[in-house]
Amino acid sequence: MLDPVLLRTFLLVSQGNSFSETSRKLELRQSTVSDHIRRLEQCLGRQLFVRDTHSVVMTPEGEALVDFARSIIETSERAERFFAGTKLRGKVRFGASEDLVVSWLPSVLKGFTQDHPEIDLEFTIALSSTLISRYEAGDLDVVLCKRWSGEERGQVVWRDRMAWAAARGADQLQNEPIQLILYPPPSITRSIALSALQHANVPWRIACTSDSLTGLVSAAKAGLGITPLSRSLIPDGLVEIEGSNRLPPLGEVDFILLRGGGASRAPVAELSAAIIAKGRHFGSRLTSVE
Repeated sequence: MLDPVLLRTFLLVSQGNSFSETSRKLELRQSTVSDHIRRLEQCLGRQLFVRDTHSVVMTPEGEALVDFARSIIETSERAERFFAGTKLRGKVRFGASEDLVVSWLPSVLKGFTQDHPEIDLEFTIALSSTLISRYEAGDLDVVLCKRWSGEERGQVVWRDRMAWAAARGADQLQNEPIQLILYPPPSITRSIALSALQHANVPWRIACTSDSLTGLVSAAKAGLGITPLSRSLIPDGLVEIEGSNRLPPLGEVDFILLRGGGASRAPVAELSAAIIAKGRHFGSRLTSVE
C-alpha cells in the first residue's frame, strides 16, 4: 500500500525541499516527483501538501505521515541489510539522560556494539534540556530524553508517572518547609516539581542541588530531603512517598527519541530501532504491572 519509493520522495519534500530540489536530489523529472506525491495522496485518501507557485506546506495529515514514512523506509532498509549480510560502518553520536543509564539502556548499547563492532558509538550523558539543545545544534544524532510538557517533538518511546522519592524509612514530610533535592535549571523534573508545589501552595526550600543522579540519590539517602523522579526509574535505596495529602501529584512525563540522519542514517536507524523496541517493552511491562 505504501511504496517506499513514494515515501522517500515524500520525506524529501517534507524536509523543506521544493519539488524541483527534490527532483534534483533524486535525479528524477519534476513531473515524476509530482506524480509520486499524487499517487501517495490517492493511496491514503488524504492531501499531504498545500502547494502553489511560491510554496509547499504540509497539511496535518502530511505531518502525521512523516514518522510512519521514516519507519517504513528504515525497516525496509534494515531487512535488506540483514539478508544481504551487510556490515554497518560509521559513527553515531548518542545522548541520554542519566536516569536511563542506571536502568535498561546499558544492555541495549552493549548489544548494539556487539552486533555492529565497526560502528563508532559516541555516548553523552546530560540533562534532557542540554541534550535537546545539543541535538538542535547538530552535535548529536540520536537523543533519548524527557520532553517539556505541551511539546510534540520526538517519537514517544514510553510514558511514565512522576513520583516523589526519599530514603527508605525516612519521614521527610515532618519538615516545614518541604526539603527538596533537585537538578539545577534548566531541568524538566525540577520544573515539574516546583510548578506542582507552587500551584498547591506547599512551602518548600531547596536543600541540595546536583547535576548528576548519583548526587541526588546520595543526598536523598543521607536524609537531606525528597526528590522527584520517574516512578519506574527510582533507584535502589529510595522509595516512592505514597498516601500523602501534603505532596501534590506530579503527573506524567514522556520519554522520547530524537533522531537525525545524514551520513550516519543507517547506523542511526539501527540504534533507534533497538532503543524503541526495548523502551516500548519496558513501558508495556510497567502498564501491565499497574
